[in-house]
Amino acid sequence: MPTTPLDLEHDFRAILAPDSIRSATEADAVAGMQARLVLEPKDQQQLAAVLRLANEANLTVVPRGGGTKLSWGNPPSRADIILSTARLDKVVEHVWADLTVSVEAGCTFQNLQSTLAQHGQRLAFDPFWPDAATIGGALSTNDSGSLRLRFGSLRDLIIGVTVALPDGTLASSGGKVVKNVAGYDLPKLVTGAFGTLGVITRAVFRVHPLLRNTRTLSVSFAEMEKMQRFLLAVQDSQLAHSALQARVAQDVEPVLDILFEGTEAGIDAQEAQLRAIARPASVLESHSTVWGAPQDLWNSCDSAALAKFTTLPAVIARTLETVRHTAASRGARWKSAMQATGIGLLRLEAQPENLHACLSELRQEFESAGGSLVIQHRPSSMPPLDAWGQPGDALPLMRAVKKQLDPRNTLNPGRFVGGI
Repeated sequence: MPTTPLDLEHDFRAILAPDSIRSATEADAVAGMQARLVLEPKDQQQLAAVLRLANEANLTVVPRGGGTKLSWGNPPSRADIILSTARLDKVVEHVWADLTVSVEAGCTFQNLQSTLAQHGQRLAFDPFWPDAATIGGALSTNDSGSLRLRFGSLRDLIIGVTVALPDGTLASSGGKVVKNVAGYDLPKLVTGAFGTLGVITRAVFRVHPLLRNTRTLSVSFAEMEKMQRFLLAVQDSQLAHSALQARVAQDVEPVLDILFEGTEAGIDAQEAQLRAIARPASVLESHSTVWGAPQDLWNSCDSAALAKFTTLPAVIARTLETVRHTAASRGARWKSAMQATGIGLLRLEAQPENLHACLSELRQEFESAGGSLVIQHRPSSMPPLDAWGQPGDALPLMRAVKKQLDPRNTLNPGRFVGGI
């Protein structure tokens, strides 16, 4: 008979504290798949040890941080054990003079930013649900927000990582300085790998100064194409903006938001230049809450579908017109928050079969134009649809890397692109 998680419970208890192991409940289900045990090791050595035991017994393991993105991706083919990083929640070392920080995977972004702020610094990254989202979860999903335009994604900010591999090895790569060329680039390999190659236990990031003065300005447009021209004009200008997003919804004029950070005098000069570029359109000052527009799309989303999509910045308007046309043809209501990088989040509401058809058509349109559409949430009543879409010609290489690092398919089986 195959080994079950309960068969190894005694072995797990020999490694973990009594309160670090419990039976899984319905609340621990992963995309509808029920696990049997939840393990919460207190350090990376314990995590690596229990992962090795599970791997040797051919049990499947789903890594979990704050659980804010646990519904993303395809349902796992099996989910025997939830391996939580909740207790790996420390800021290990903040070398403020070198602009670096080492942090455990279970630390939330809110706690990390609070620590960095004591020395006037920040990790220039704005994830969803920062009070609950963890470092490891955001790295694994390669989540990013509006600050990506200026500072890049986590893949650009990470300079070192420690990963527990299925065989129990704790592998480290990178370093504690911004420039480091030692070894393979493991930090970038595991960022966005969806926890399928190893469990991130620690990460080292470059940090940036925390700028106290900020200003958000917004411009409305009667037409999508006018919004597109203004967006490109801003991007082609000498403005030093930190973020630029479009908020577009059904039957509502599109709005562009722009974020400036720096000294008051510097921001005033930037605003004057922006107003000159925008003429004759009006530029209004907005509250900083507009940058929460992507997260707001998740509110009351049980009956809605949410998808992350990508396109070229030069054709954002054309892409959103495709959304408008496709949604109208299927009787779907929609709204979107689109970053100037060409990455957007789309919310659709319609009858389940119309949602399925709308998402399928949009995916085909986007992929044929070199973009993508990844489904991050769908109602349980909607017919099944692969979360990822076409994987492209990188899939054989991805499978080869997976086989090398996780030959028994222990970690997150079936969750990632191409069923990896």
